Amino acid sequence: MGTRRKSRELAMQMLFQGDLGKQTPAQVSSLFWPSRDDVDDETRAFAEDLFRVATVREDEINDLIQAHAQNWRIERMPVVDRNLLRAAVAEMLAYPNTPGPIIINESLEVARRYAAPESIHFLNGVLDAIAKTVLANRLK
Repeated sequence: MGTRRKSRELAMQMLFQGDLGKQTPAQVSSLFWPSRDDVDDETRAFAEDLFRVATVREDEINDLIQAHAQNWRIERMPVVDRNLLRAAVAEMLAYPNTPGPIIINESLEVARRYAAPESIHFLNGVLDAIAKTVLANRLK
């Protein structure tokens, strides 16, 4: 698995832990990393950055997800799905030089490992719609 994909997976896991455990970002970081001594510095740094962006810009990210997930309230989505979406949208916002299709594809690869099979099409559709919105906002 590539460094960036591993980072994306770790960021989703951190978001999942915070979401499910109702933990603050500081609590997540202090509990998450001690058992992961096999993660290199580059992988960890990118994962932490995605996690930081996703938590700092949580309201903006949730609004984007909610606006593009037709007939789905974010709190009713499976926990894995909403945190995969949050991590991917955080990357779209924080890393404008990374093409949207790459972010989407990498997120779907992580989803194939953690999400239900029927979630893949849902995640793809929501992320594609959000990517178009984010790109349109960059062009303004």
